[in-house]
Amino acid sequence: MNTRKRHLLGLLALLAAPAAYAQNILTQATLTTAPVQQYEKAEWDITLNSTFQNPYDQREISLDLVLTAPNGLPVVVPCYFERAAQPTSHWKARFAPQQLGTYTGFFRVTRKAGTEQLAATPFTVAPGRKPGFLHPNDLYTFRFDNGELFRGIGENVAWESRSFENQKYTYEYLLPTLARNGANFFRTWMCYWNLPLEWPKVSATKRYANSTEYFHPGAIKRMDELVQLTDSLGLYFMLTFDWHGHLMEQGGWQNSAYNQRNGGPARTPTEFFTLPAAREKYKNKLRYIVARWGYSANIAAWEFFNEVDNAAFTQQDSVLIPHDAITLWHGEMSRYLKDIDPYQHLVTTSISHRDILGLNSVAYFDFHQKHIYKLTEKIPAIYPSYIQPFGKPYVVGEFGYRWEDADPTFKDGFKYDYKRGLWYGLFSATPILPMTWWWELFDDQQMTPYFNSVRTISDRMLAAGHGQFEPFAVSAGAVQSFGVRCGTTYFVYLLNNSGAAITTPVTLPVASGGKLTGQAFQPITQHYQKLKGLRQQNHVVTLPALTLAAKQERVLILAGKR
Repeated sequence: MNTRKRHLLGLLALLAAPAAYAQNILTQATLTTAPVQQYEKAEWDITLNSTFQNPYDQREISLDLVLTAPNGLPVVVPCYFERAAQPTSHWKARFAPQQLGTYTGFFRVTRKAGTEQLAATPFTVAPGRKPGFLHPNDLYTFRFDNGELFRGIGENVAWESRSFENQKYTYEYLLPTLARNGANFFRTWMCYWNLPLEWPKVSATKRYANSTEYFHPGAIKRMDELVQLTDSLGLYFMLTFDWHGHLMEQGGWQNSAYNQRNGGPARTPTEFFTLPAAREKYKNKLRYIVARWGYSANIAAWEFFNEVDNAAFTQQDSVLIPHDAITLWHGEMSRYLKDIDPYQHLVTTSISHRDILGLNSVAYFDFHQKHIYKLTEKIPAIYPSYIQPFGKPYVVGEFGYRWEDADPTFKDGFKYDYKRGLWYGLFSATPILPMTWWWELFDDQQMTPYFNSVRTISDRMLAAGHGQFEPFAVSAGAVQSFGVRCGTTYFVYLLNNSGAAITTPVTLPVASGGKLTGQAFQPITQHYQKLKGLRQQNHVVTLPALTLAAKQERVLILAGKR
């Protein structure tokens, strides 16, 4: 439909609207950012000649920027309420264009009485500095809009320091530390002590105070700052909208904005999932999040729940919330989120250790996720066990030596699991390597620089294979061994998981008879050593006996000519 025809239809709709629309409320929209660049934020200030009882409730009022992209396809960008100033209200649109060229369109107000439109000034998009948004690619990688491949390497930074913790652990301290040391990914929560967007009552925090606003102004401000920080650092993150404690009677439910005792629509945690009014309220949150922060390409993924199974079951594994209610809710919300998100961010949710019936079959999830503690050695087997039946990438969103606390007494166990969990992921089919828990402990133990070692090998894998990952079996006696071929380069991870030194030869299959040269990489020191004495015969390479001390690891790289 061309612009003239679209505007004509809009005019006819306005003429047919009820008398309440005789005076337009959509009076002004100004683009305040120039020039507009690809994958960068463009922002509009919009004035409505009206105020509203609840401008965050889309059943009362919604405002969209409706665009036609340079390729002719429509793009609908939700807008958000900024502030009221009688007799007007001020709104914003934020948009990160994914295409170069000229966009045209209009702003559209929707109310119960009808709709109203205001033409937007056309704008032209110039090249920017970013690779774009992340999208599904295969079991090992995500893909940016520009075609670059990505594997996530990082850890959980689920919250900034709580009131009883060391106050240095802020995003401004932790995230630059990650970025300086090779990490490119982290995961963080919205909860009543961190980014409490929907929490009128907060707890365990010195950073936020109670609020009577529909959305918490402190959380809004902090989320704005977080997005700007990640953009400046080139870090990508998974934003977790909710955590299981929200729906536990002895947890967050007593302070929940959804709880009927606090003015919400639901009498029970089950009604959070099943009650239409509760679902509509949740959609208001999703719309606001997409409208205000969806433009950020550094938000890699939306995650609905942290460990939803811990709300669904008692500690004795009795069912508290019916599985079908949780699965149907995720199906509805993930479809809604995909419908309103013009950038199609990755979407997921997570469990701890108990599956929710049907949850892994939700069509709109881009990858599935679980958490594992005290069983780090089982991580490599997790991926095929979920990939084979469901056909989507799988992510270990949390792992660690223990989940209870970051007691330094257990630091050696924490550090050992930290290292091997990352390598298990790098040599497995997953687009995000396992993410450790208790970020404060690893910072205290000066473990963050270790990400550089993993990132070094990950970058070499991507460069060597251009996205090709082919696992192969390695023979290394009693030493744990994993192999992946990327192009013509063979990568081998060796770990002596025992308490004594082991000396063993290493053999691996190769695809061709071309001559290979080898290096051994020491992850702790990040030093390379040339491998000598390689023997190649009948598509098999044998390395001389290697000695690994107890708990020691090594990465072998064997490169051939194309």
